[in-house]
Amino acid sequence: MHRLARGREHVVATVDEIAPGESKVVPIGRHGVGVYNVNGKFYAIANYCPHEGGPLCVGRTHGQSVVDPERPGGAAEAREGEFIYCPWHQWGFELATGTTAVKPEWSIRTYPVRVEGRNVIVTA
Repeated sequence: MHRLARGREHVVATVDEIAPGESKVVPIGRHGVGVYNVNGKFYAIANYCPHEGGPLCVGRTHGQSVVDPERPGGAAEAREGEFIYCPWHQWGFELATGTTAVKPEWSIRTYPVRVEGRNVIVTA
């Protein structure tokens, strides 16, 4: 697979190619960049978990677990689809900011994304 140069704008998809709740990994840089559509808003993150170098974008997207005493087990999901969980050790990262509650100083790299016409453009 041909790697795209870093530090540039890249048209990575059309808005129709990445449906809400879906993602695409594009070959930018050493590990690639994951592009996510969360309810029509696009985010881009490095495909690299800072914990042990896992392929972060292979992980699942999910919401954030919150306390809800009204539900069985006392937990509910908030902000559905806004977090990515590493497939190796399940560390969760917020797609919008790259932050993690597990070890905040180990955030992941995020990249600017914009939609121009039908094109999804990532600067990475």
